[in-house]
Amino acid sequence: MLPRPLPLLFAALAATLATAACAQTTAAPPAVASVPAPIADPLLPRVRAALEAAENGSFDAAQYADLARHPLYGWIEYAGLRRNIDSLSNAQAQNFLARYGDQAAGGAFREIWLAASARREDWPAFLAAWKPELVKNTALRCAELSARQALRRADAQWTRDAQAVWSASGKALPNECDAPMALLAAQGGLDDTLRWQRIDAAAAEGLTAVMRSAARGLPADQQAQTNDYAAFIDGVNERALSWPKTERSRRMASYGLARLGKSAPAAAEAQLPKYASALGFSDEDRGRVLYQTALWTVASYGPESAQRLNAVPAVSYDERLHEWRAREAMARSDWAGALAAIRKMGAKQRGDSRWQYFEARLTERAGDKAGADRLYREAARKPEFHGFLAADRIGQPYALCPLIPNDSAAAKATIARDPAVLRAMGLYKIERKSWAVREWDDALSRFDNDQRRIAVEVAQSHGWFDRAVFSLGKGNPEELRLYNLRFPLHHDATIRRESAKNNLDPAWVAAEIRAESVFDPNARSGANAMGLMQVVPATGANVSKRLGLPWGGAATLYDSDTNIILGTAYLRELLDKYGGQPYFAMAGYNAGPAPLARWQSQRPGMDADFWIETISYKETREYVARVLAFSVIYDWRLNGDAMNMTDRMRGRIDAPRKRFVCPLAAAPAAKSP
Repeated sequence: MLPRPLPLLFAALAATLATAACAQTTAAPPAVASVPAPIADPLLPRVRAALEAAENGSFDAAQYADLARHPLYGWIEYAGLRRNIDSLSNAQAQNFLARYGDQAAGGAFREIWLAASARREDWPAFLAAWKPELVKNTALRCAELSARQALRRADAQWTRDAQAVWSASGKALPNECDAPMALLAAQGGLDDTLRWQRIDAAAAEGLTAVMRSAARGLPADQQAQTNDYAAFIDGVNERALSWPKTERSRRMASYGLARLGKSAPAAAEAQLPKYASALGFSDEDRGRVLYQTALWTVASYGPESAQRLNAVPAVSYDERLHEWRAREAMARSDWAGALAAIRKMGAKQRGDSRWQYFEARLTERAGDKAGADRLYREAARKPEFHGFLAADRIGQPYALCPLIPNDSAAAKATIARDPAVLRAMGLYKIERKSWAVREWDDALSRFDNDQRRIAVEVAQSHGWFDRAVFSLGKGNPEELRLYNLRFPLHHDATIRRESAKNNLDPAWVAAEIRAESVFDPNARSGANAMGLMQVVPATGANVSKRLGLPWGGAATLYDSDTNIILGTAYLRELLDKYGGQPYFAMAGYNAGPAPLARWQSQRPGMDADFWIETISYKETREYVARVLAFSVIYDWRLNGDAMNMTDRMRGRIDAPRKRFVCPLAAAPAAKSP
């Protein structure tokens, strides 16, 4: 699966949707303003062949003389140099870096050339290619220290650089760091303070091997104490009862008990009092342990969940534990407890549309309709799953303020012709996506917000749809309103046809594709789910057989039409299997039948909104809410209005439809659709 998060941040709307005079109706979405049509490159098949030849050692430059000036020729050269990296001369490497060092291909080559030079201990060649501002890899940073060491440049700056590597984190250092760290220690550059700094950082992450390694230069008594700390974190033992009563001892003991709490909450809870008493635990130390015992109990809704949640000191509560306290009470249908838990959240968390909606639902259950309506109105301002549900509860239209930029043709043409963008598009077309991403990242590093947005439009014109997901909304919240870019629509005729054939909502099918693959026909997950709808080959073969369709093996799933045919048929099967309830089908599609059966048996008959919120798997809980929200956006994209979310959630495809409105004050910069 390739679930993608729906961003929760949205510009605050200045007028409530109930005030019709302050709102404008959001029309059906226009097409994204056109970018220059993709330039057809008849040489791309030749580039693909040249790359394959370079990788297998059969490349003949004379045979591919027509590509010598092609924008992707640097990658062809890179492919050949990479194959022979261990036998290259420094002159060959420097020649390539001189020509391509400022491009993505040069950056990719620099990394492998530095690694090869380090393996050969060819330190002059290494330093000739070294660019500290371009290389962040820790192993290569340590190799650079070794290079300066070998060339007798281990000066005061070398010491500071080595100390920076040592202190960067508590994680284990790669083998390339062994020699420079040994020299740093031998020269007195690792004092006890630096060693304890690394030990403490490693302990916080449970990396006991790093703790022991960092302690080797300490005085014998301190090394022994560190080893005992590490042993306790690995396995709680009573030697800790005689540790010195220091802040560090208390912290180390709490780390060990907290780790135990993740695997055996009851054992950690039972052993906590004696260690807390012996070492004088603070509330923070106790909270560190009780937090984990509570979290790992409530994550499976164990019977002690409420008791352990209540035992966690207030100082140790964070947003995650606050939401689990509310969710656990909902799972038990303890509506008063859930409402109290939400009201204990901080203002920022409580103001999220999710918790505004559930606070409203629970306030309504408690008989305070006026208070509930106020909260529903607040939540309904946000174009998110819970915002749509809130709008349904008070009979309001859905909020949506699309941003339609008005870029000049010249600005679009400039980005479309940018060399890195052109290379990225070409590489994507010939299925060299990792290289394409390098070129893309290189281009975006030079672009401002407008140029970055136009680049996303260019990518989508080439069929590379996921660039909007990875490139928009990170630093500019207004970009979340670029719905046409963030929610691409492709193969819509096939989606409509197969949805009608299977009596499905086409907006749901489009939403599944957006959540699973972002319309990438070649997407493949770690679980071997493939294509637009991320169908597993075994499922594809079985559905093909039931439909009487030819099956050409797993590669069949990379054909977009076939994938949609099989994926929609499978959704229909899941919907029929789970009583026509899309939210059950979505949960089963993401998590599989066994977890779904467990959740159904645990909370039979629970209202759909509460059932979704109490799914114990975070990925699946967010996936179901995300696909439902995406369905509303795609309904707008397909039809200009949307089916009622409450009915959509329960599987009606003939439900009443709702319009969208945008309060005028919320979108001063938007061009009217």
